[in-house]
Amino acid sequence: METTHMMAVCGLDCGTCDIRQATTDPDAAQVVVAWFQRMAWLKKDEGIADVIERGMVCTGCRGDRQLHWSPDCTLLICCVDEKQLEHCAQCDEFVCEKLEAFATDGQAHHREAVERLKRIATSRQ
Repeated sequence: METTHMMAVCGLDCGTCDIRQATTDPDAAQVVVAWFQRMAWLKKDEGIADVIERGMVCTGCRGDRQLHWSPDCTLLICCVDEKQLEHCAQCDEFVCEKLEAFATDGQAHHREAVERLKRIATSRQ
């Protein structure tokens, strides 16, 4: 049975997430800074201290919402705030349109996250 430890409500694996690890792992910090610079969220001369100062980090879906990578995430709001669930696989509407859209947005790790949730839901039946 797959564990839900360090898993986002959408099924993403927080334990391997560079954004989550950036404050404590220098390698993850380098990846995040380079990505943020490519996206023009950081200037070329800015680094991990700027990421932390601006709150561009994440403590997980059940962590401090002020430190969440995406505090306005519709899946997070629906699952945690509205339904008081730990993850989407616990929902009576699983798999919903929001989660399907997330899984099919072209990001392979999003599709893998929803597949993880499907395995969890199947193992609980």
